[in-house]
Amino acid sequence: MTLKDLEIGKSAVITSVGGKGALRQHFLDMGMIPGAEVTVVKFAPMGDPMELQVHGYELTLRLAEAEQIEIEQIPKRSRSHAGIEAVSDLAHPGLGEDGKYHSREDEHPLPEGTTLTYALVGNQNCGKTTLFNQLTGSSQHVGNFPGVTVDRKTGSIKGHPDTEITDLPGIYSMSPYSSEEIVSRNFVLDEKPSAIINIVDATNIERNLYLTMQLLEMDIPMVVAMNMMDEVLGNQGSIDVNKMESLLGVPVIPISAAKNEGVDELVDHALHIAKYQEHPLRQDFCDKSDHDGAVHRCIHAVMHLIEDHAAQADIPTRFAATKAIEGDPLILEKLKLDTNETEMLEHIVQQMETERQVDRSAAIADMRFDFIERLCEQTVVKPKESKERIRSEKIDKILTGKYTAIPCFIGIMVLVFYLTFNVIGAWLQGLLEIGIDKVSALVEAALTAANVNSAMHSLVIDGIFTGVGSVLSFLPIIVTLFFFLSLMEDSGYVARVAFVMDKLLRKIGLSGRSIVPMLIGFGCTVPAVMATRTLTSERDRKMTILLTPFMSCTAKLPIYSFFVSAFFPKKGGFIMAGLYLLGILVGILAAFLYNRTLFKGDPVPFVMELPNYRLPGARNVGQLLWEKAKDFLQRAFSIILLASMIIWFLQSFDLHLNLVKDSADSILAMVAGVLAPIFKPIGLGDWRICTALISGFMAKESVVSTLEVLFSGNIASVLTPLAAASLLVFSLLYTPCVAAIASIKREMGSKWAVGVVVWQCVIAWVAALIVHLIGMI
Repeated sequence: MTLKDLEIGKSAVITSVGGKGALRQHFLDMGMIPGAEVTVVKFAPMGDPMELQVHGYELTLRLAEAEQIEIEQIPKRSRSHAGIEAVSDLAHPGLGEDGKYHSREDEHPLPEGTTLTYALVGNQNCGKTTLFNQLTGSSQHVGNFPGVTVDRKTGSIKGHPDTEITDLPGIYSMSPYSSEEIVSRNFVLDEKPSAIINIVDATNIERNLYLTMQLLEMDIPMVVAMNMMDEVLGNQGSIDVNKMESLLGVPVIPISAAKNEGVDELVDHALHIAKYQEHPLRQDFCDKSDHDGAVHRCIHAVMHLIEDHAAQADIPTRFAATKAIEGDPLILEKLKLDTNETEMLEHIVQQMETERQVDRSAAIADMRFDFIERLCEQTVVKPKESKERIRSEKIDKILTGKYTAIPCFIGIMVLVFYLTFNVIGAWLQGLLEIGIDKVSALVEAALTAANVNSAMHSLVIDGIFTGVGSVLSFLPIIVTLFFFLSLMEDSGYVARVAFVMDKLLRKIGLSGRSIVPMLIGFGCTVPAVMATRTLTSERDRKMTILLTPFMSCTAKLPIYSFFVSAFFPKKGGFIMAGLYLLGILVGILAAFLYNRTLFKGDPVPFVMELPNYRLPGARNVGQLLWEKAKDFLQRAFSIILLASMIIWFLQSFDLHLNLVKDSADSILAMVAGVLAPIFKPIGLGDWRICTALISGFMAKESVVSTLEVLFSGNIASVLTPLAAASLLVFSLLYTPCVAAIASIKREMGSKWAVGVVVWQCVIAWVAALIVHLIGMI
């Protein structure tokens, strides 16, 4: 029987874990080890993935991966994961009060003036970025969604300019599974920080401590920040931090990063252990009298074997030994063992596997989880089921229910888009447009009164105000859209959307996490591209960015409305729906192509936690909106301003740099005339149409205004309905606007941005040609 076959509410014990390589190691690191007991919580509405409970916490798993895990069903779980009943003394001694963490014989204080460097390491969604903001006074974005930190952030601790703290991406273990884990592990191994601040989610302590144990093996001064203690205490739980300190051999500080409680004490300990280089007192966590005896002997035998190689590679011996036993390719490569040593390593490991009756990776993982369970039984008073958890389960019955999840999701997204593009965002956009028009009128009057040169007058009004103003008017739309996205992310709903939509997106080679950026793409490509930063996989992130332009943005609506009213007045709804569906269909075909060429391989396995629902924080939402507004304004007054001025120049002057009265004589008309033969096969060989499409690169709305001017409002008498249909399809699929291309350039680089422009134009031309040929037939 495999885990895939287990029914909701039923429990089982894992007998073996299949698969190979980094993915299997990841399962083991997450607690899916032989002997572990699991309970199925629920399945996604489409039947895949599944949510299950293991080691006292919940995670999601796809059925394809669950099928590799063999189980034996049990009536009920034997381990209740219950801890002690009460903690006798909750008072935590301050720095130096208990005599444990000062005046040690092995202290070697760093020289005065040395910059103390810290790595802030922890699991995903454990409050790392919140703590980073408290420590540094920074304002990085925080979200109730795993994977918010997708790159490294640095800052100094407030009041201590000689410190540097780095907020690393959230990781579950120090095994090289994902790019984030490699980034975080390499930082600790290669950058050699003065100390580690390991943040642990106290509400999910069993899973979080797995990473702690691996960090302890790296023999770097470390302090454990036990976060979310307010939630534990609020639900009648507690942790004996003094006992935990003695068992782990490092300071353990209870904190609440969100409420800024205990952070000062954490800073004191962090400064002390870094300055005096106080290494962990303990690294060996084997229970020598129990079945871990074989593991204990194996680890110490390997440590003796590789000691000189580890020293040469500058890797902590204990860490190198456990990784060598697990078969970690990156560590083995650095150790450079000769043939005899490699064979001896294999013999030692095989002996341990024979004694333990499980494979090497599972034995190491089991040793760690066994210690964690014993530690928790001695130090943790289990909190009662939290109000947040009870509330989350009730909400999930509707939002992730088999028959209600998809309708709820569609309803929420329709409401978000309606409020953004028809109510709140549209109203704010109208106000801003009125403001821009009034400022434009005032400036124009001032220029006229000052008798400014006509070319300069045209540049300011027709170039800067028309170009930048039209794009700037989208700021309220973007801010409003991000406001709703922030509410969804902070509340924990985005994680549910990924859970619900994963099976559908996996068919085109993506993970469920990609659904949100693509949905935002129907509003505007710029925030859609920015939203891909929450994706943890580089492959998925790039692939999602390349798919967002196929989602028809609202800036194209004026083009659709214009041509539908002029050529197909009675078929508006049908044609609009058809265009949106065509964009999705072409996007799906492109995704299949990407999946087999540029981005070969499978999407990252969907191993993710579903966090409890939480009320979004006003400060966090406001901070995110300010960041997005600032980001957009910086682009508006740099790239877009420059593009507007270039297009104005090309529209206003001829080759002899004379100001033209008729745009047909302009440089732009000449350029468009060169392009006209390319557009002739699709029925759009008129230079004026080419000019309008070129101007649409600046802002899609300008396609309509350009056509109105160039055709003098009489386009229906010049174009045929078939040409209009070709133009609609071309407008749907051709290159995104300059703001979107600038976003793509920022996320992926110049080559990708240029590639998107060319690729989208080629696809649009081919699709328009097909429409034209079908129409001709």
